[in-house]
Amino acid sequence: MAAGNRKRMKLTNAALLAGVALHTLATGMYAPARAQDAGTRIDDLQPNIPADAKLLLTANELVYNRDTEKVTVRGNVQIEYGGYKMVARQVDYDQKSGRILATGDIQLIEPGGNIVYADRMDVTDDFGNGFVQALRIETTDLTRLAAETGERRNGEEFILNKAVYTACTPCNTKPEHRSLWHIKAQRIIQNGRTRTIRLEHAYFELFGKPIAYIPVMEIPDHTVKRKSGFLFPLFRYTQKLGAGVGVPYYWAISPHMDATITGTGLTRQGFLLEGEFRQQFHNGLHTLNVAGISQLDREQFTPGTVDAMETNRGMIASRGKFEINPRWSFGWNVLVQSDNNFAKTYDLSTFDGTTYVNQAYLTGLGKRNYFDLRAFYFDIQDADPDSIDENKQPVAQVLDYSYTAPGPVLGGELNADFNLTNIKRNRLDRVTVLGVERFRGLEGTSHRLTGELEWKRTFIAPGGLVLTPLLAARGDALGMNVDDPVGYTGSFTSSDAETRRMLTAGLEARYPILFAGETSSHVLEPMAQLYARPDEQYAGALPNEDAQSFVFDATNLFDRDKFSGYDRIEGGTRANIGFRYTGSFDSGYGLRAIAGQSFHLGGLNSFSTDDLVKAGADSGLETDSSDYVAMLGIDAPSGLMASLSGRLDESDFSLRRADATVGYLGLNWQAALTYTRIEAQPTYGSPSDQDEIQTAAAYRFHDYWSVFGAVTYDIDAGVVSRNGVGITYDDQDTLFSIVYKQERDTDSSLANDWSIGARISFRTLGDVYVGDTKFDELDYF
Repeated sequence: MAAGNRKRMKLTNAALLAGVALHTLATGMYAPARAQDAGTRIDDLQPNIPADAKLLLTANELVYNRDTEKVTVRGNVQIEYGGYKMVARQVDYDQKSGRILATGDIQLIEPGGNIVYADRMDVTDDFGNGFVQALRIETTDLTRLAAETGERRNGEEFILNKAVYTACTPCNTKPEHRSLWHIKAQRIIQNGRTRTIRLEHAYFELFGKPIAYIPVMEIPDHTVKRKSGFLFPLFRYTQKLGAGVGVPYYWAISPHMDATITGTGLTRQGFLLEGEFRQQFHNGLHTLNVAGISQLDREQFTPGTVDAMETNRGMIASRGKFEINPRWSFGWNVLVQSDNNFAKTYDLSTFDGTTYVNQAYLTGLGKRNYFDLRAFYFDIQDADPDSIDENKQPVAQVLDYSYTAPGPVLGGELNADFNLTNIKRNRLDRVTVLGVERFRGLEGTSHRLTGELEWKRTFIAPGGLVLTPLLAARGDALGMNVDDPVGYTGSFTSSDAETRRMLTAGLEARYPILFAGETSSHVLEPMAQLYARPDEQYAGALPNEDAQSFVFDATNLFDRDKFSGYDRIEGGTRANIGFRYTGSFDSGYGLRAIAGQSFHLGGLNSFSTDDLVKAGADSGLETDSSDYVAMLGIDAPSGLMASLSGRLDESDFSLRRADATVGYLGLNWQAALTYTRIEAQPTYGSPSDQDEIQTAAAYRFHDYWSVFGAVTYDIDAGVVSRNGVGITYDDQDTLFSIVYKQERDTDSSLANDWSIGARISFRTLGDVYVGDTKFDELDYF
């Protein structure tokens, strides 16, 4: 190995610069960009080689001709300089003309990992002009560029003749793989001054066949992050909107501000205009969305729906998310639209759900505490023009604060929780099912302030018995200005202000038992809890806003308070008895189980009292001895899993509720079958049994192809309520997916009963969408 000084080795420096010129073009070819910066200097495109960099050269032969002033190195030439590595058969440097000629299997690896291949390089030593033959470039993100010849002009332009560009991720591990698409251009010009890449007379080829001719296309190079221009068209088709083609235009307003404006022509409804404006701040992002249409054919929609009655429709939405500091953040989501169903009907992204939650929030998270302040307004999207569901929704403000003492208090853990809730509702929310009145919300305003302290400490007795005593104290202050629930079968307070309290003394006992065999280990943990409390004050006599949803199962068997919110408090003396089990086997199998029963021992049973929404009714806890609850799960190393949970009647063991799932997750298969049964709960508002089977499956074949589908069958109604099927090709460079979905519309709340969605994506170029291709039943794709 020989080492040379920098002056003498000027030829290698120039050769390396020439190679880096090729890399500059390569990296520019694949980077999609959005905005263009000004003040570009050609010097920025040259390699940044340290002033003290050492050059290492190895070759079979080095010849210096003093008469002709030519230097030649030949035979397995290897050069390392400033992080660059170059290999060639021969390198010639003419000091008089200042030209460098490298020939034979040239390979240049630059510090970032990109590789440049060529058969011949002929460039000037100032890197300003030159020619390259049989050029091939592989970049770090696995895109590839090849050309017959390349030419460098005026130090700022690089021209490739008869070039081919493609992206091929699988080629990194499967050299025999061929990308489905590529672009062939007669000429590609990279301009260092304007930072653009221009393709002239180009053909886009798919499956080896030209499908689109592109006379001229100019894109930003790799140094540009954002640039104004048209994006890939968006396609869609739905039953009542028709076929649609959307043309998005991206506008780079400033380095911190941009917008996307999309005009979509729909064959049945006309022209839909959408706009999204984004502004980035140093600590967050604000997004403004607008959309509007003047419908052409309202008769396509179901008669009597808001979709069929409105002509001019539109929406405006604002979203913000900001970080005050690493612990504090705030934000908001707000949607305003001309009618109840516009965003849902036209599948406007992120706004097409049945309920849109408008909210503003402030959150803080510390090492031992948590703060969350939120204001809510619920936007109900449905097609019924006479719907008053949105007026029944509350405007709510909720404050939650939680604190855990940093050190032991009397040897145990002390937690404090606070909740402040303010509710305002403009209309009474009452439903009648089988003659039973349920008051889901009262007209007027109500306020509640709750504070709770909990202390618990764990002791391990001789023999392994684990004892955890618990003490808790809670207080509530309530202010109410609501209309009385006329027709309520329970007792409702007539006072405008009330207070209530709850003291709890509890003890939990666990006795973990370990069984270890030669090939497995098992932990069986019998558990018993006892909570002594006074009766719940004003049980069923106060507004119930946040404790309406109630399901008793194995997951909340050992909860101290089984109600889902603060508006109800579990009172009376109660015992929970059961066991937990986990087992693991050397073969990879795993088992888990929970089972038990709850007993009301004394005082007033909160689940048997009347309630505005009948919370607790038919829950399995309304009797002194609760229903039995259990859960069992198994996991197999093959990817097979099964789980079963249910609730059995405490007197005759009849099945009250059940969820059974069998699934498999493998390399080529994913499948799941779920059966759900919920027995009728007439008092709680569910008048009939609900039995449903959900199936979903996906199968991957031929490396990159997958088919998937799902069916939901309503056993009681005897109909398929939802179904869908799709197929996808994905080799990481090209993605194609087509999906058909149908949903049974029982109440005309859906504008489109069925839809077809498709997506085709070319890595480094962009995506083309036709409708919605999301498949919620599977997370496989």
